[in-house]
Formats: sequence, structure tokens, C-alpha cells
Amino acid sequence: MTSSKSGTRAKATKEPAKAPAKAPGAAEAAAKEPAEAAGGAKAGRTAEVAKSTGSAKAAKGAKVSEAVKVPKSESHLALVRRARRINRELAEVYPYAHPELDFRNPFELLVATVLSAQTTDLRVNQTTPALFAAYPTPEDMAAAVPEEMEELIRPTGFFRAKTKSLLGLSAALRDDFGGEVPDRLEDLVKLPGVGRKTANVVLGNAYGVPGITVDTHFGRLVRRWKWTDEEDPVKVEAVVADIFPKSEWTMLSHRVIFHGRRICHSRKPACGACPIAPLCPSYGEGETDPEKARKLLKYEMGGYPGQRLSPPPDFPGKPAPALGAA
Repeated sequence: MTSSKSGTRAKATKEPAKAPAKAPGAAEAAAKEPAEAAGGAKAGRTAEVAKSTGSAKAAKGAKVSEAVKVPKSESHLALVRRARRINRELAEVYPYAHPELDFRNPFELLVATVLSAQTTDLRVNQTTPALFAAYPTPEDMAAAVPEEMEELIRPTGFFRAKTKSLLGLSAALRDDFGGEVPDRLEDLVKLPGVGRKTANVVLGNAYGVPGITVDTHFGRLVRRWKWTDEEDPVKVEAVVADIFPKSEWTMLSHRVIFHGRRICHSRKPACGACPIAPLCPSYGEGETDPEKARKLLKYEMGGYPGQRLSPPPDFPGKPAPALGAA
């Protein structure tokens, strides 16, 4: 991208601010609003968090014998306090939460997010190095031969439809936005293949504009926690936006998605190894035995590589392998 806007936004691609490493206690949480996330976590703290299933927090979760009872008549204020308490606990567990797509600028994040549909961020991260080497700018990508692009992104699945979207959005960026990714939701959602979820990912992580990313993990967890029973992502976004201040939206999204990928899985959540089990009204839907639950943990929580080939410096886990690596 060669527009004059590139220089002013060079810093926008930095990772969002990290959550505080210390959360208020239960009594304090019930009495006042949570402080906004601020500051980064120490390297030693992140390494400790990566082993959280053996910590006092995880042990506390493992001792829970039944789900938290949420009264049907729970007031909105009580719901807000409970939800914000969960967010503070997640901030302590995942002080290093971040977007799990590798990117160096808004264009790369936009393309990677479009490619992430119906596949893992890991597979996208393994695919995009060759793609961005071939097409580093919207102008380059808009001029790509479709069949050649299809071969490059084939590992991500649905490669023909995704190629059509990438060619269309690249041409729109070239023709309508001077080769720059717009920083307004209403402009982003007009691009081919870009919906509210993708737009919020780009806004929150490339431009620092708060947004809630309602993917499958986010939707599943907020329903398990009884924040809402809505299924439609737009309605879920609206409900959650009413619970949290804007300053928390982007980091809340990262924390919830991290938890859904690592511990609170779709088919078999690791309830017995969950550090927020004492706050969960759905405790017991998954494996409650601590030893068996620990075996279900994924990525850095289970001692395995993460999804990024180039993770941020404070990530306590292992980088993911390149495509084809042993």
C-alpha cells in the first residue's frame, strides 16, 4: 500500500493492550465496577499462566461439584456483575491474549480473516506467507490470475469462493479506497466477503477501534455462561456490548475466544481443569475429573504449539510449525 495514510497508521498494527495481571477479589467485584484493562504482563507471569491447570486457581475450579445456580429472575445488574467478574478472571488467566492470525498491516489482517472462515487460524497462518509474498498489496492481489491464487490458498478450504472474495475486495480497495483498508465498519462491510465479524477483527486489531468478535467460540461460551440465549451473532454482539464498556470489547473477545479454544471446547469442555469453574453455570457439561480434564487442554495450556508462526513476544507457548514442517 503506497497511500499517504500508510505512514500514519504504521503503528496501528501493533497488538492490543494486554490485560492486567491481577483481578479484584470476589467481595470487591460485587461492590464496584471493574477497572479497565491496562498494561502488560511480566514474562514470568505469562509462563506461570501457561501452567495454570496446576495452579491454585485451577485447583479451585477442580473442586467445584456442581454448576453455579443462576436464578431465572437474575437482574440485569447481577448479570453485569457476574459477566464482568468472569472477564476479570479471564484477564488473569490469559494476560497474553491476542489475535491468533499472523499479520503485519491492515491488508494482511483483512485477507487472513477472510481466509479463516471454515478453517483454523493455524492453517491460515501456514498459508499466508506464500500468498503475501506473491501479492503484497491490494493492487497486486487485484491483478492476480484466479487459478494461481486458488492453488496458494487451497489448504484453507473453499478456495474458489475465497479467491473470488479476495479478488473482489482487493479491487474495491484499489478503486474505491486508494489501496488502503478503510477504518470504518460501514465501509468494511461493503467489501466482498467481509461481514461484521471480519470488520470488527480488523477495526479492533489493526486500528484500535473497539469491537466484539462473535465467532463460534464466543457465541458458545456466552450462552454457556448465561449472558444471553441469543443465537444470531448480531444480537449476541448487541447484548454483550450492553454489558461491557467499549474499552473492554476487543480484549474481551480475545479472552473468550482463547478460553473456548483451549479449555471450554464445544464437544467436551475440560471443566475439571477450568480456572473459572466456580463462576460457570454450565459446569459439569464436560469432563470434571481434574486429571482427565488436563489431558483435554489445547495449545499452550496443554504444552503444545500455538496457532501463530510469529506469536507476540509475551506468548508463553511454542510457535506453530510452517506448512509441511515435521
